[in-house]
Amino acid sequence: MNFKDYTENMKRTAGNLELTNENLCWSAMGISGEAGEVTDYLKKVVFHSHDLNKEKLAEELGDVLWYLASTAEIIGCSLEEIAQMNIEKLKRRYPDGWDVERSINREE
Repeated sequence: MNFKDYTENMKRTAGNLELTNENLCWSAMGISGEAGEVTDYLKKVVFHSHDLNKEKLAEELGDVLWYLASTAEIIGCSLEEIAQMNIEKLKRRYPDGWDVERSINREE
């Protein structure tokens, strides 16, 4: 599935995605809450000796993706555009790939 198809399917269950402060807060809280579930699950794996269930982790990451897609839709951007913007930023920041020195002394 590509991002465009994913977003169309996300909209089926999202409800109102108009650009409002309330919707932006709702989507940001959704991202944060679902990212917290990812973190909590990994905490149990790392510190409580639970076995890693990749399917469970992937499901939680999917919930984060749902809120990311809804937020993108609210601001009128596609996930493709956001992904491209992110890659371009990383290429500017790390033109030769990951570099510890550039990470410590980055300008942007």
